[in-house]
Amino acid sequence: MTHNKIEKSIALFEEAKTLMPGGVNSPVRAFKNINGNPIFFEKASGAYLYDADGNEYIDYIGSWGPMIMGHSHPEIVKAIKTQVELGTSYGAPTSLESNVAKLIKQCLPSIEKIRMVNSGTEATMTTIRLARGFTGRNKIIKFDGCYHGHVDSLLIKAGSGVATFGLPDSPGVPEDLAKYTFSCEYNNKEQFLNIFNEIKDDLAAVIVEPIAGNMGFVPAQADFLKTLREATSSNNSVLIFDEVMSGFRVALGGAQEIYKIKPDLTALGKVIGGGLPVGAFGGKEEIMNYLAPSGPVYQAGTLSGNPLAMAGGGALLELLINKNPFQKLEDNASMLLDGMKSIMAESGIPFSVNKIGGMFGFFFSDELPQNINDVSKSDDMLFSNFLNSCIRNGIYFAPSKYEAGFISAMHQDNEINKTLDVVEQIIKKGIHNEI
Repeated sequence: MTHNKIEKSIALFEEAKTLMPGGVNSPVRAFKNINGNPIFFEKASGAYLYDADGNEYIDYIGSWGPMIMGHSHPEIVKAIKTQVELGTSYGAPTSLESNVAKLIKQCLPSIEKIRMVNSGTEATMTTIRLARGFTGRNKIIKFDGCYHGHVDSLLIKAGSGVATFGLPDSPGVPEDLAKYTFSCEYNNKEQFLNIFNEIKDDLAAVIVEPIAGNMGFVPAQADFLKTLREATSSNNSVLIFDEVMSGFRVALGGAQEIYKIKPDLTALGKVIGGGLPVGAFGGKEEIMNYLAPSGPVYQAGTLSGNPLAMAGGGALLELLINKNPFQKLEDNASMLLDGMKSIMAESGIPFSVNKIGGMFGFFFSDELPQNINDVSKSDDMLFSNFLNSCIRNGIYFAPSKYEAGFISAMHQDNEINKTLDVVEQIIKKGIHNEI
């Protein structure tokens, strides 16, 4: 195997550490938990990334979701270029926003009205505020390991970067705010019902990732989500699906299409901007009409519905509607994961896998994890050694066991077979040692 030399990435990281906390603008990028050096990228195309040293990587992160049709897709690039020449931002309405809203509504029938924002965090934050304003109640229930952005009241027992770095549940979050947030074990309907029955008189909302992507890849059990829907409906509490990761990623209609459950509100992000910063939330008209300027719950954003993001997102959504690549994505993910599992089994390495659409996860554990406690027990050393070896050999998986992976429509047999060849060589040389 030829190891990638990353001298420029190392130098760039050293410089970045003098300019930004930890040298990054989002913590998981620091590669801290795998004791690695982050890779600094310069360009991307199709299924590949290219770093500052000129190395090529097969990419299984896809900018954490939006690159479903591959990097630099010509139709998306063309849509963004066309809009750039017309203007990058107006701080005023455009028809592009309505176009994206129509495409989203076409795919997610639970969304009757929608509001565009600039990030998934903004989307989840406002769904909570809206639910509280609509119900006149204060308390919310979330689930351990579900990361809903860095919102104060949602950082309690969060997954993703918080779990990656082993940080306390909610430093910087006032106790008076934290006391309104209750966190239950994911996929544990009995624990949920116990807490629900205890606080239901003041319960504004239940927020959940129906397919969790921030404790690795852990889909909800169908009866668990059904229990959430039945309980919130009985109580007139608001059920919020955080589909920032799973929306348009696991199916055209997201996780709610797969589980056939309609939430009251849905938070979206990633995909609907075609790779540009974006977020949105939407749901029942009567709840959405509580939002200013129609109602009393305030939310605003100068760059919300930014024309570049709407142009890129509209082009990507139209591609997904026309091509519907989700079964092919799942087939490709199966080919990758089944191959990896077979290689691990031959060497007696504990390994479990799961996937839906183009979203997937693998764990160094015999049993497939059902919650963040299960994920935490999976082998850190094996994961770290394996990840570092893959990255050194041109395979770019997510650098944390608490993050999901993503495959694109541009990953063909060639890329998957190349990946499996690298994995096989790594395992043959001995995963207990970094390669």
